[in-house]
Amino acid sequence: MEKSVEVLFTQEILNGFLEGFQLESQVKKLGDFENYVFEVYRNDAPLVLRITHSSHRKKSEIEAELDWMNYLNQNIVQCPKVFLSSNKQLIEEAGTSDGTFFYACLYSKVEGAPVKVNSDLYNEQLFHAWGKATGRMHAVTKGYHPKKGMELRPFWHEEELLAVKEYFPDEPEIIENTYDLIKELWELPQGTDHFGLIHTDIHSGNFFYDGQTVYVFDFDDCSYHWFASDIAIPLYYSIFYGFPKAGEKEKSEFARNFLSHFINGYEECNIVPENWREHLPLFLKLRDITLYAVLHKKIAPEDRNESLDLLLNEIRQRIIRKKAIVNVE
Repeated sequence: MEKSVEVLFTQEILNGFLEGFQLESQVKKLGDFENYVFEVYRNDAPLVLRITHSSHRKKSEIEAELDWMNYLNQNIVQCPKVFLSSNKQLIEEAGTSDGTFFYACLYSKVEGAPVKVNSDLYNEQLFHAWGKATGRMHAVTKGYHPKKGMELRPFWHEEELLAVKEYFPDEPEIIENTYDLIKELWELPQGTDHFGLIHTDIHSGNFFYDGQTVYVFDFDDCSYHWFASDIAIPLYYSIFYGFPKAGEKEKSEFARNFLSHFINGYEECNIVPENWREHLPLFLKLRDITLYAVLHKKIAPEDRNESLDLLLNEIRQRIIRKKAIVNVE
């Protein structure tokens, strides 16, 4: 979390949200990178409280996210339920000393447990279930229509992290390559079997698994994007976390195996987008750019350690060379 937001988030604000959702005082922090996320309790049952600063998301964007999640739940997609506050609101808000706001939402805690990339459960059966969950979400979303008058979630090109001149103004080659990639993406088809509202971040840190079913959560980054991006991101982070020092051959072999099982699962629920494999490298490159940007945004140079500097340089070199994290051709 940026330091400018940290100084605004007080215990008083947290206590107000706990009271507003009729929660117990005991909390367990789960994360604080882009949002404050807590495991909270009501009648000893665990729930998830997410608190978002207005510099990260507008209230209307959160409303659109929750509307989509409610639709997914109604259509038997495995994702968190959204709960009302004691004031019958999906979103509670609290003002801060500088005139900005924090917004809080309460979710169910999904079934299953996290799966690490070095776990025995990180296998073909998981990849199939992962693809099936993604395909099911895409298929159901093709019938989704936001409520009348509701502001839409952002489109892919509105992603603030693509404003690369702001995050690294002294890296002209990265800026130029980003613009080149955006031009390529604009050429892709945007029909209903290619493009729609997607999660955008279904990596292993954003789902639980019970040995059979994948339960996806954290819809904070959902946007209108190509369905193929939701295929690329699981592969990207499987390589990113699972093969940080591996050679090209080993990574490519894993990618072929991963995609074979993931796509088999996907096709049980949805038609795979035409030419998805040819388009995949574009979305792998796009994630390098947005990850490079968010790390610059969230972590000041003086707070970076040697391992983070090495990681940033590795990503930077791929962007400069216009190379994807893994060869899928």
